Amino acid sequence: MESNSNYKYGIKSTFSQCLALVGAGFLQVGVGTELICSTVIIGALSDHSNENEWLTMTNEQTSWFGSLLYLCTPLGSLISSLVLGRLGHKNCMIITNIPYLVSQIMFFYAKNVETMYACSIMMGLSVGFSGGPFSAYIGEVCEPKLRGALMSATNVFFFSGSLLFATIYAITRQWRLTVLINMAIPIITIAILCMSPDSPMWLLSKGKNEKAQRTLGKLRGWVTHDKCSNEFHEMVVFMSANKNSSNDKNDKNDSESSWKQLLQPDVLRPFRLLLIYFFFSNLLSGVPFGPYLVEVFRTFGADVDVQWTVAFSLCIAIVGGILTVLLVNRLGKRFLTLTTLSICSICYISIGLIGVYWTNSEQIKSWLLLTCYLISTFVASFGIMPIGWILLTEIFPMKSRNITCSICSTLSFILSFFMTKYYPDVVYLVDFYNTFTIFGFGGLIGCVYFYFCLPETENKTLHEISEFFK
Repeated sequence: MESNSNYKYGIKSTFSQCLALVGAGFLQVGVGTELICSTVIIGALSDHSNENEWLTMTNEQTSWFGSLLYLCTPLGSLISSLVLGRLGHKNCMIITNIPYLVSQIMFFYAKNVETMYACSIMMGLSVGFSGGPFSAYIGEVCEPKLRGALMSATNVFFFSGSLLFATIYAITRQWRLTVLINMAIPIITIAILCMSPDSPMWLLSKGKNEKAQRTLGKLRGWVTHDKCSNEFHEMVVFMSANKNSSNDKNDKNDSESSWKQLLQPDVLRPFRLLLIYFFFSNLLSGVPFGPYLVEVFRTFGADVDVQWTVAFSLCIAIVGGILTVLLVNRLGKRFLTLTTLSICSICYISIGLIGVYWTNSEQIKSWLLLTCYLISTFVASFGIMPIGWILLTEIFPMKSRNITCSICSTLSFILSFFMTKYYPDVVYLVDFYNTFTIFGFGGLIGCVYFYFCLPETENKTLHEISEFFK
């Protein structure tokens, strides 16, 4: 296999790949708005000073509305895994915008809690359906040296979507008008994706070798076949090896064989690693607090406009995402994981201890709490939050990548469901500030695990990474 050092394309290649990923980036803008939607709406409905809002929710209804999105992603991911190989990454990314657009229309006309639940379910289907195609597309379109940076760049799009939604609401203070304006995003995304190229790997899997060759040339800066012949040859050999492996069984057992591959060491080891990564990433990047973020900021007690504070937290998350793009290739994913997870853990422990034991000025206390949380938000967006999704595109062998990407995306959101649904119960059992302390010490345990078990994948080809886990 050719080393990635033999791929010398230049700035036109980088520009071409960035251009190809604009559609995928806008898809992440949509995912960002979907995941912040419940935060904004729950905060708006809890603001009893708004006399024009007739819709109300109990605490139990709020927890279901905030977490149903995560619960319903498995169905979207399951459907995605079944049709991804047939329809391709590009078409699946287009389809994922349909339930997203429907949910925004339903939100605008919602008159009862049941409709709000249905909207959350539709968004969950959309988010779940997008995970597998999006991640696999990034991994197969990008050069090894750019894969981490460009995957991180899409994380900036994610936070930009959340920031856009939160900012529109902070300005209008009308959540229905906010979702009405937000309907433009899935429409724009569909238009851009229609002009995006298919993955060369997927085209090869369909026997469209000439089209795959032309597409790869465009993705590498509109170069001739000779210029990218080494990489294309590696793709052909890689696909042939996987096709021969999958042909060992007859057609009747193909589906069963695909699922049995999950038990093979080169699939099971990265699968276990990534599942544990998502657990600690979700725990220390604010996922449990997400739908209740407005109330969290109010509990801190700082004299700030809560809605604009939510928007500001997303601004610094974007800055963190940009730094990941610039530095992941230089610092590596292992170093960033260990560093950012440690800092987030310390920030959470500090919030817990200050909240319980600080007895001096309440004003200083409130600002210390808010500052620690914002620091953890910035650091998480710089490391543990995007890197898990970058690893998702890299560490699985081609033979099972579609299935494993979809399953891991699903399990990540199932973890998010349990964390958000039962966060109020945890707070009730152990108190608000003790929750931060528990999460912080959990993060330190994660640091120990990743120190011994997380390999460095930066600047490695997909083949080299796959060989590590065998």
